[in-house]
Amino acid sequence: MGPPDAILGVTEAFKRDTNPNKINLGVGAYRDDNGKPYVLPSVLKAEEMVKQKNMDKEYAPISGVPEFCKLTAELAFGPNSEPLKSNCNATVQSISGTGALRLGAAFLQKFFPGNKEIYMPNLTWGNHTNIFTHAGLPQKKYRYYDPKTVGFDFKGALEDLSTIPERSIVLFHACAHNPTGVDPKPEQWKELSKVVLKRHLYPFFDMAYQGFASGDVDRDAFAVRTFIEDGHKIALAQSYAKNMGLYGERAGAFSVLAENSDQAAKVLSQIKILIRPMYSNPPIHGARIVANILGDPSLKQQWLTEVKGMADRIISVRTSLKSLLEKEGSKKNWSHITDQIGMFCFTGLNQQQVERLINEFHIYLTKDGRISMAGVTSKNVGYLAHAVHQVTK
Repeated sequence: MGPPDAILGVTEAFKRDTNPNKINLGVGAYRDDNGKPYVLPSVLKAEEMVKQKNMDKEYAPISGVPEFCKLTAELAFGPNSEPLKSNCNATVQSISGTGALRLGAAFLQKFFPGNKEIYMPNLTWGNHTNIFTHAGLPQKKYRYYDPKTVGFDFKGALEDLSTIPERSIVLFHACAHNPTGVDPKPEQWKELSKVVLKRHLYPFFDMAYQGFASGDVDRDAFAVRTFIEDGHKIALAQSYAKNMGLYGERAGAFSVLAENSDQAAKVLSQIKILIRPMYSNPPIHGARIVANILGDPSLKQQWLTEVKGMADRIISVRTSLKSLLEKEGSKKNWSHITDQIGMFCFTGLNQQQVERLINEFHIYLTKDGRISMAGVTSKNVGYLAHAVHQVTK
């Protein structure tokens, strides 16, 4: 019998609890201010558009729905970006962000000409380790999260990236770092790009939260676009789970930037050869929803407004939680709650404090002190602040 998944285990424990004040802060999916799953109105409209077109259910090409791939690349790189102008991107539809990462790992394991170790930030999303291990890519860490400041260890990251063997693969979270919510500032991204270029390192970006982090799709793509402008040829994993709420549709993409259109065609041919024995071709429904939203100017504008609304709700509950902790009389510095960005917040709570939250206050979160801000609402934030103050005072 295999061990249960740590994060899904939190949800199972929450479901068993009968306390009326219970809160689930483990789930990695957006919830509205009533704590309910949220389907974006733009997604409902796009589904209606798909339905009215009376489309068939034939297989998608191995590389995915062509319009989806085109519009997804535009969203990531910018419609007038150099990769798209020169047609040097090989972009395929994937089974959401996890599938994009797994596909990228397989591609790099087979074709990367340098050091086939991937350097990941310390800390990183738990599933990154599983994905790269499964693909046969050994992993090492570079400094990223500083527990003393509950922030970004910029100096440590620069030092480590400066000593990593040349021609190694480096994983970056493009925005809304999971699990910490700690992102480099724009000027820090520029410095990181210079070091990576100087050391001939290969950047693999995981962009699971474009638009959902700040509410601005261009701002959230800053790191990706900066690296490209600096001359990097990157690999990129994208997901529409968070920013369109398409969790169960598994709509994502994997891209590789090549030197020219001829090389891009060759890269695409090899990625398709990898896809064929994995899952043959991707699902069509989620891709059609995305293509209808991004391909219709008015619907796209509606979606951009809705994704900003989701981001703004997360930002507002961060502000409330910090403010209410201070009102409780906490003398601790809680600035990291509002300094961090995206769905997740690394609270700085230790395992003993987490266990008290679970056992005494029926507030469920992972042992590392990570909370999903999506589980915080205007109705429960006061109770959460009181409980956190009780276990930390």
